[in-house]
Amino acid sequence: MDIFQKFYHYFENGFIYIFDRWERVSPRFSEHLQMVGLSLGIALLIALPLGFLISRVRWLSAPVLGVLGVLYTIPSLAFLAFFVPVYGLGFTTTVIVLVIYAQTMLVRNIALGFTGIDRSILEAARGMGMSSSQVFWQVELPLATPVIVAGIRITTLSIISIATVGAWVGAGGLGQLLRVDNPRLNAAGIICVILIALVADQLYRVLELVTGGYRHRQAVDLRINPY
Repeated sequence: MDIFQKFYHYFENGFIYIFDRWERVSPRFSEHLQMVGLSLGIALLIALPLGFLISRVRWLSAPVLGVLGVLYTIPSLAFLAFFVPVYGLGFTTTVIVLVIYAQTMLVRNIALGFTGIDRSILEAARGMGMSSSQVFWQVELPLATPVIVAGIRITTLSIISIATVGAWVGAGGLGQLLRVDNPRLNAAGIICVILIALVADQLYRVLELVTGGYRHRQAVDLRINPY
């Protein structure tokens, strides 16, 4: 049997297990979504103000992104092992690690979204009599959104895969199907992770197109009608 047939039968058995034993897979599927969703939400609450801050205070950019970059290079299992003595085994420890991993990509893209805005557009907005808060909410944030969404997309795909490691510290999720010595369960877990990632990727790409179109229209309007 060649390698392609082995792959085919491996994943075929995974699909069969998912359909035949969905009542066993669905709790892990749900746990995984909860881990990813909660981690991403908390990460955004931290990254949005931090990314905006370093876009304004430029000298902070190098040290902040440097520290976050170093943290991102730490292997996920080592990171989990570091927090287990403090927070114990389970869901909380995994969420903390995922939040930290998410910061590098989120903060970088958020800062890039704001620093990449054409200064002439901001000057045109101020020339129209907009206050600082109006410029931020009506011009800067909408124009930065496509880049921010791209960062969220990359981050989401990353933590979808990293979240599987949480099973080794009792956090549940689809990693539970990967840590057992059972090829059918392993294949089912891989398939579910891939499906979540594919769906998330497509949803974010649609959102990028929508926000990108708005960004273009906003920029054109301000250039044509600056006053």
